[in-house]
Amino acid sequence: MMMTALQYANLSRRYRRASPMISMLVVFALLAAFMTYVPLANGSFSGGGGALPDTMVQLFGKILCFALLAVAMDLVWGFCGILSLGHGAFFALGGYAIGMNLIYATADDKLAQITDAVARDEAVKQSIFSVVGQGEGPWPWFWLLADQFWFQALMVLLVPGALAFAFGWLAFRSRVTGVYLSIITQALTLVLGYLFIMNEFGLRGNNGLSGLQNVLGASMTEPSTKAWLFIASGLALMVGYALTLFLTQSKFGNIIRGIRDDEDRVRFLGYQVEGYKVFAFVVSAMMAGVAGALFAPQAGIINPDSFGPLKSIEIAVWVALGGRGMIYGAIVGAVTANLLRSALTGGWINTIGFGAVSIDVSGVPWPEFWPIVLGLLFVLVTLFLPRGIMGLWHDIVGLVWQRLFKARLVEGVTPPHDPDDEAKIRVAGTSLSKPSDRPRSNRDVVASA
Repeated sequence: MMMTALQYANLSRRYRRASPMISMLVVFALLAAFMTYVPLANGSFSGGGGALPDTMVQLFGKILCFALLAVAMDLVWGFCGILSLGHGAFFALGGYAIGMNLIYATADDKLAQITDAVARDEAVKQSIFSVVGQGEGPWPWFWLLADQFWFQALMVLLVPGALAFAFGWLAFRSRVTGVYLSIITQALTLVLGYLFIMNEFGLRGNNGLSGLQNVLGASMTEPSTKAWLFIASGLALMVGYALTLFLTQSKFGNIIRGIRDDEDRVRFLGYQVEGYKVFAFVVSAMMAGVAGALFAPQAGIINPDSFGPLKSIEIAVWVALGGRGMIYGAIVGAVTANLLRSALTGGWINTIGFGAVSIDVSGVPWPEFWPIVLGLLFVLVTLFLPRGIMGLWHDIVGLVWQRLFKARLVEGVTPPHDPDDEAKIRVAGTSLSKPSDRPRSNRDVVASA
C-alpha cells in the first residue's frame, strides 16, 4: 500500500523525534543480551570453567568501562564542542578513589589473624606503604576513611567532579576555547601524573595501587565476582547513556549544541555560556570517574600510567572512530578500538591478508606498535570517514532506503518541505535556529584546529 508524500513527511518527522529513544532501547537490548550471555557462557555462577574463559569476562568488563568513558567524552566533545584531552585524569582519579578502599580491604583480609584493632591498622599501613619505604610514618590524611567503602565510592564522584568544576570555572570564564583548551587539559593530566608518581604523595608512587583483590568482601579470584563487576559495568553504561540522552534531548541539550556550533551567538542571546559548559564538563568528569572505579578492580591495578597523555588522546580517537554526537557511536568506537587492540596485542591475529598474499605478523611487537596503529586509524577515519563508523552506517542505510524502498512505498519522487527542519528556539522575542543534532565532521575539527 502506497503512502502519500504528506503521510511520508509526517512519518519521517515522528521517526526523527523518536529515533534517539529507539536507539537507546536497541543499545539496551543488545547490552542486556550480552550481559546475560557472557556469565552463562563462562558458567560464572556455577564455579566457572565454561566455554568462555574468565579472562574474557574481565576483558569485556573493562571494554564496557571504556565505552562509558567514551560516552562521557562524547557529551563534552560531540555535543558541547569541548575537545578535552584530559579525561584520562578523571578516569584515573575514580580508579584511585575506589582503589584506596580495595587495597585496604585486601591487606586487612590478609591480616585478619591480628585481633587488636590498633595493631591491625598499623600492620595494614605497613603492608600498603612498605613497598615505597613509608610504612613507618603516619597515615596520610586522605587515607583516614579509606576503610569505608561508601566514603570512597562517594569520592569517585566528588573528586573528579570538584577538579572539573575548578578547572572548568577558571578556563571557561577566561573564554579559553579550541586548541588552547585542549592543550590546557593535556597539561592538567600531565601535572597530575607527575604528582601521583611521587612516593611522598601517599599513593605508592609509580607502583600505584595494585593487588586489588577484595571487593566488598568478595574475592576477584572468584568467577562470580568477575561476572558481577562485568554486569555492574554494563548497568553503569546504561545509566550513563540514559543520562546523556536525557541531557542532550532537553533544552539544555539544544543550548550546548548551540554553543558547539556558534558560542558567540548563544552568548549574544543572553545565555550564561560558561555555566552550561561547566555543568556538562562536571557531569562528564563524574561519568569518567565511575568508569575508572569499575575498571580498577577488573584490571587489578591503577597507577600513574593512567594519567598519560596517550590515554586521553586515545579516548578522543574512540569517539571520532565511532561518530561524534551519536552516543551509540562513542560506544561503537570504544568497543571497536579496544577489541582491535586486544586482538593484536593478545596474539589473536597472526596473519594479515588472504591466501598467497598473507603476511605473518606473529612476531610483531604490537604493544609497542599500538600507538602507531591508533594514530594511523585516526588519520584514516578523519580522511575517509569524517562522521565515523556510525555515520557511514547511516549513509548506507539511507542510500538503500532511497534506492530500494522509498519509491515503492511513497507516491511521487520528492517529499514536501519539512517545516520541522527549521524549528526555532524563541528567546526573549528573538529567534535562534535550532542547533543541528549532528556536529561538524572530524575533518572540520582538525582543519579548524
